[in-house]
Amino acid sequence: MTKKLENSLLFMWVVSLIATMGSLFFSEVQHYEPCKLCWIQRIFMYPLVIIIGVAYIQKNARIAVTTAIFSCIGACIALYHYGIQKVPFLQDSAVSCGRVSCIGDYINWLGFITIPFLSLIAFILIAATSIFMLNVLKGEK
Repeated sequence: MTKKLENSLLFMWVVSLIATMGSLFFSEVQHYEPCKLCWIQRIFMYPLVIIIGVAYIQKNARIAVTTAIFSCIGACIALYHYGIQKVPFLQDSAVSCGRVSCIGDYINWLGFITIPFLSLIAFILIAATSIFMLNVLKGEK
C-alpha cells in the first residue's frame, strides 16, 4: 500500500475519532440530549472509528468503498438536519423529532456552526478522502 493511501486512512480515522469524541462531549459532558436525527448521524459515524481503525492496522485501502457509502449517507442526513435548523421553509415542513426538537441548536458559533454542521463537515472530509483513495486504487491497477 502506498504512503498516500496509508495517510488517507489515518486522516479518515482521526476525523471519525474527533467527530465521535465531539458528539460524546456534547451529550455526556455538556448534557445536550441528542435528537433523533443526531442519533441517526451517530449510527453512521461511530462504526467508522472501528472500521477505519481496523483497515489502517490491516493496511486495507479497499475499505474506501464502505467508508464512502457510510459517509455519503451520513452527510445527506446531516445536510437535511442542518437545513431544517437554518432554512425557515424547511423548518415548516420538518418532521417531528420526538422529545428533543431537531430544529433547535445547542450551539450556534459564528451564526452558522451548529452540531449538524460539524457532523456534515466530518462526513464530507471522510467521503472526499474515500473518493480520493478509490481514484488512487484505480490508478494502481
